[in-house]
Amino acid sequence: MDMTVYLPRILRVGGGARHELGKVLADLGLCRPFLVIDAFLLGQGHGAALESSLAEQGLPLRQFSGVVPDPTTESIDAGLVELRGGDHDCVIALGGGSAIDTAKFMAVMANRSGKLRDYKVPVTIDDGLPVIAIPSTAGTGSEATRAAVATDSETEEKMLCMGLGLMPVAALVDYELSVTMPYRLTADAGIDSLCHALEAFVSRKANPFTDPIALACMSSIVKYLPVACEQPDNLEARAAMMHAATQGGIAFSNASVTLIHGMSRPIGAHFHVPHGLSNAMLLPEITAWSIDGARSRYAEAARAMGYAKLEDNDGAAADKLVAGLRALCSALKVPGPAEFGIAQTQWQSLLPLMAEQALASGSPANNPRIPDKGEIIALYERVWAA
Repeated sequence: MDMTVYLPRILRVGGGARHELGKVLADLGLCRPFLVIDAFLLGQGHGAALESSLAEQGLPLRQFSGVVPDPTTESIDAGLVELRGGDHDCVIALGGGSAIDTAKFMAVMANRSGKLRDYKVPVTIDDGLPVIAIPSTAGTGSEATRAAVATDSETEEKMLCMGLGLMPVAALVDYELSVTMPYRLTADAGIDSLCHALEAFVSRKANPFTDPIALACMSSIVKYLPVACEQPDNLEARAAMMHAATQGGIAFSNASVTLIHGMSRPIGAHFHVPHGLSNAMLLPEITAWSIDGARSRYAEAARAMGYAKLEDNDGAAADKLVAGLRALCSALKVPGPAEFGIAQTQWQSLLPLMAEQALASGSPANNPRIPDKGEIIALYERVWAA
């Protein structure tokens, strides 16, 4: 099978990896960095620590901290004003998926004109300022993907953008940064990673390179995510989850996500549900609906997660997968749309638009079982009733 695989040029994984930033910049021949950092990490002193460290190498560091959860074009444009105000040769992203995606968009739009919506899928963005990603959450895997998502502040569409310009040239994956993640963020980010791996494994674009990475990611998350949630200072669990998040990013970046992510983006855009949580809301029901398209694949995933035994036939294993995912989401206290606070009338009124936006993203076309608009609406209704 012919494959093309995209990865960061440099990938450093382990406790303290963030302290290698100066050397990585030197190795890449970069010397005029611009930092994008979320407000929480800035308040924790991580921005100042990087600034001080780079100052010792004679590298000044300007920064932007106006990152918002689930990036908007308004917040990205504000960052671009700051970035374009200096002569920078790279962008450093320090934070969760929102900070990394914000930095990616700023890097590719720095020397482009027009609106970000002009560059959404199916357009590809293959150049931009180099990005060095330092993730602080074990979730999006954005440090290892050529994708980024932002909400158009004018239209409220959650847009997917793709291209080599969005792939970080380097990623410093340091689990020490994730220890301060609160319970809800740990749970939702972890399920986001699980979705990345499962979707990559059952995707119509799955391949022999990503399959073992996805299976290893799923196995690790099911084992360590509950531990990381209940024991936030458990460094073994934090390290395993950060590693798994990067694995998930590598897997879906090279095999694509499917229906879960396609349906998740409109929920985030219209109801301001954090991305990982909207995936978690969908995971059990969409998996149950999709199984008939790739039963043996879902069964193999169930065995990798420990939900099914090796001797279980594919039908039994797939059923156990759905049961296991329901139990996991219940144990991690994943709220449904109503419990989150979404009004049923608003949910129902937006279903046709949400279905259209899900289909337009392209992700549902990679699903083992490809839905039409009516089936997506029915699935949104099923998620509400679950």
